Amino acid sequence: MSFVENWWAKDKLGVVFLVTLAVIGVVVPALNLLTPVGSAFHVSTTTLSLLGKYLCFALLALSLDLIWGYAGILSLGHGAFFALGGYAMGMYLMRQIGNRGVYANPDLPDFMVFLNWKELPWYWSGFDQFPFATAMVLLVPGLFALVFGWFAFRSRVTGVYLSIFTQMMTYALWLSFFRNDMGFGGNNGLTDFKDILGFSVQAPQTRAVLFVLSVLALMAGYVIARFVVVSKAGKVLVSIRDAESRVRFLGYRVENYKAFAFALSAMMAGVAGALYVPQVGIINPSEFHPANSIEVVIWVAVGGRGTLVGAALGAVLVNFAKTTFTSGFLAPYWLFLLGGLFVLVTLFLPRGVLGLLSDLNARRQRATGQTPAAEPKGVAP
Repeated sequence: MSFVENWWAKDKLGVVFLVTLAVIGVVVPALNLLTPVGSAFHVSTTTLSLLGKYLCFALLALSLDLIWGYAGILSLGHGAFFALGGYAMGMYLMRQIGNRGVYANPDLPDFMVFLNWKELPWYWSGFDQFPFATAMVLLVPGLFALVFGWFAFRSRVTGVYLSIFTQMMTYALWLSFFRNDMGFGGNNGLTDFKDILGFSVQAPQTRAVLFVLSVLALMAGYVIARFVVVSKAGKVLVSIRDAESRVRFLGYRVENYKAFAFALSAMMAGVAGALYVPQVGIINPSEFHPANSIEVVIWVAVGGRGTLVGAALGAVLVNFAKTTFTSGFLAPYWLFLLGGLFVLVTLFLPRGVLGLLSDLNARRQRATGQTPAAEPKGVAP
């Protein structure tokens, strides 16, 4: 049996997910660049960027599902890692502006000139180089999560207490990045980006490339997460989720496994943030807001916790609904709708949309006399 056949036999849903993403990654940019503006098949650059944002959110949700669905770590501060990756990319983009800013200072971003900074802070050094910035997109969230997780997991902080600690973490970062003396633009954040690798961030071709990179990142994120959860380490993580004390009694260093998963998840979230920033054109402290991290939990619950694909699906569905309902007369009530959706999913769809689709498919197969295929059913929140 070939590698592809073996993967198809074990993870049909995942293969369909990856093939669908590959098709989207080819068709959508082609419809944006190759069809005339007046055509019914044309995808506008605005729509392309919006879809790219959905893909970044899908990767963020997938990263949370890796630790919540398979290790039982409910992080209410995962948006912090998303924002840290976004700031790392934003710092690179700010350094590319050079003397084209409002104050035409070749060394300092406009907000530093406005605040009378005399020289570039040491922690901005190196961000004029894309490889260094890319490394920081991974290292900053990853190391931050590793240190935070190491102390938390060694102290055996679990359950709701760990969730509260992660929320405190992102709240502290939110308040810190609001300060002008932090050197990250304060309340306004980083914006007015010009170029990325010498190409205009506003050009349709650049937007199309960023969209394709978002597709590839989501595909890679799924493959990495899937590889982890089916490995021996993944089986230990699931055992930790279900009975941590028993796993510890068997001699496993539980904190090592949890810290590894937490750091890997944070790096995936950082990549999502880095791809998000050039597509939306801004990164500011609001991305650290605890409400954003709680919203990610809702995405995963709606799609189906412990399925990976369901998390990505939930992110796209909820954000599409957000885009639709926040632009009409229901805009003031969106948060109430979101909260109600979470309650309804918890009560009536504990395994999310993907679990519902799996149940309906199993019923159809039984009705036709077929043996229901084994599909991921998810884990109840």
